[in-house]
Amino acid sequence: MLKAAAAKAYQTGLALFLGAAFVLAAPAVQARGTPEPTAFSSGLETIALSDLPREGRTTYARILQGGPFSSDKDGTAFGNRERILPRQPRGYYREYTVRTPGSRNRGARRIVCGGQQPQQPDACYYTSDHYSSFKQIVE
Repeated sequence: MLKAAAAKAYQTGLALFLGAAFVLAAPAVQARGTPEPTAFSSGLETIALSDLPREGRTTYARILQGGPFSSDKDGTAFGNRERILPRQPRGYYREYTVRTPGSRNRGARRIVCGGQQPQQPDACYYTSDHYSSFKQIVE
């Protein structure tokens, strides 16, 4: 009987602990933001085109126009080695430099777009930290 009481107390304590952990973790999950539904939803956070830095909006417009671009690397295949973006076949994604004022090199900011036709991408993503994180660009 003592064993049964101890087992019941353990289960109750465990349930309370797990319940408290869930309640405490919930605000952190909600704080990340829920992606807005899009035609091609990646599940990543989103950023409005109007919220991109000025240089990002310029790069995005050039992508849709087919150039000109600021770097020879612009428009080249992006390998998605970090596996943050949705999995696609090699060559699906292309990367473009978002100029960083005062930087002597390409800097860390990029737009990566996916699709078969570069000027009509299925989806584009912005990173300000050289591929460590991405936000899907929404218009």
